[in-house]
Amino acid sequence: MHRDGLRTARLIALLLPAALLAGAWGSQLLGLVPCEMCHWQRWPHYAAVPVAVLSFAPLARPAQMLFVLFAGVLIAVSGTIGVFHAGVEYHWWQGITACTAPIGTGDAMDLLNQALRRPLVRCDVPQWTLFGISLAGFNAILSLGGAVAIFALAPRRARR
Repeated sequence: MHRDGLRTARLIALLLPAALLAGAWGSQLLGLVPCEMCHWQRWPHYAAVPVAVLSFAPLARPAQMLFVLFAGVLIAVSGTIGVFHAGVEYHWWQGITACTAPIGTGDAMDLLNQALRRPLVRCDVPQWTLFGISLAGFNAILSLGGAVAIFALAPRRARR
């Protein structure tokens, strides 16, 4: 008997974003400070985890598949943001944010005080790389690869 693809897809949809978030938080414990675009990549993962949990609920198979596919879409969104962020880091294209304090939050002295109270983290400079791949690049690879696996596995039924 072959394994049911939906079961494997549900596990990927739950464990992949949870592991990537744990890695992101762990990197912060080790001293890395996330930039604005790093946070953008986390939001779809935050949403994917509870959606993936719902795919384990005792529902009809089509409902479980709907939840797991939605989690896959959220994971793919994070991967797409990761591609954009990695491109900004590698200077393939310009970013859409200056990764600085928001404009219009007060007078110039307020902005200066806010900037002095927190670390300046640029979105276009990777804080860490392995084999030339930044954390944004790893998120892109793992998230998009995981999303493809979810989309490929979810519709497969166990064969006898």
